[in-house]
Amino acid sequence: MKYIIIAALLMPSTFLFAQDIEFRHSGRLILGDAKEKTASIGVGDIDNDGDIDVVVANGRHWPEQNRIFYNNGLGIFTVSRPLDDVSETSYATELADFDGDGDLDIAVGNDMAPNAIYINSGGGIFERGSSFGKEYAPTRNLTTADIDGDGDIDILITNRGAENEICLNDGKGRFDRVLQFGEKDDSTIDVELADIDGDKDYDLILANRDGQQNYIYLNDGKLGFAKKVPFGTGSDETRAVAVADINRDGIMDIVTANIGEPNRVYFGNPALTYDTFVVFDESDDESYSVTVDDLDLDGDIDIIIANSGSPNLVFFNDGGGKVWRRMILREVNHDTYDIISADLNGDGRPDIIESNSEEINAYYLNRAVGKK
Repeated sequence: MKYIIIAALLMPSTFLFAQDIEFRHSGRLILGDAKEKTASIGVGDIDNDGDIDVVVANGRHWPEQNRIFYNNGLGIFTVSRPLDDVSETSYATELADFDGDGDLDIAVGNDMAPNAIYINSGGGIFERGSSFGKEYAPTRNLTTADIDGDGDIDILITNRGAENEICLNDGKGRFDRVLQFGEKDDSTIDVELADIDGDKDYDLILANRDGQQNYIYLNDGKLGFAKKVPFGTGSDETRAVAVADINRDGIMDIVTANIGEPNRVYFGNPALTYDTFVVFDESDDESYSVTVDDLDLDGDIDIIIANSGSPNLVFFNDGGGKVWRRMILREVNHDTYDIISADLNGDGRPDIIESNSEEINAYYLNRAVGKK
């Protein structure tokens, strides 16, 4: 594959952005005070009170309890409870209305233990429901979407070193029909869904580790994914991907978070070659997670990177995806396995939440500089 490299201009964090912002953190802006092996976080209005609550998946390879944190409406989490009375090796969690009753349920993906659906019985109280996917698989991530277009939410599972799975919902929160995607020995850590080829269905964008090629699997409209498009160098250690129109040309681009090598944006084009890219983060950090959002409210997509053993970073887009301005989120060197954005305090600005393994889980409120 031929690659065309675009040099990114990385500016220091003192640069005044389209809206000059800061991400405020304090001892109150945490999810409890336990230092657990947190691997993932999910967000949504669990108790239907109009604010964003948080689910924390703990354990990774060692059994721990998963937890729910309820927002008091001000962006502070003053009430929490265990999701279940069992401890599990949880790597992933996602929220969606799986049973179609109008409230959010919870899916939990476990490493070498059964994955589970938790059904919301109303008010944010959960009962354990059915399992989904292969019972004892090395699950690393979950992604939810109505991939078969039948009106309910399905679940995609990435399994490191085993077949990845699409678990189709029967409309009642049960997932008995399972399809496979990718190769049997893929070291897939993450999958994102987007309509890459413009044919009105979801394609699959895979992040593979262990030096394996990253691929886009194109949906034939019938959940067949025989056609695949490579992206990346062919030997990346990619742990996460995000998909968005970074350069605002109407075509979806792919953002990669890599371990021990620079992080890149691969720009889409009508030919679906993904041979043009920009290095937005030239470090060789151990990048574990990536999310995208318009953090400075200037109409383009910015990037948030979670690192293991070095600070987490924010990269602000100049609008064309070629010039990026770097900000350190906080001068700490945690092992952050997941990072996401959500408006926690209801001010219309995306905040940032990080899940840290063996360190307190923290979040950062997005504020205009000078605003109290």
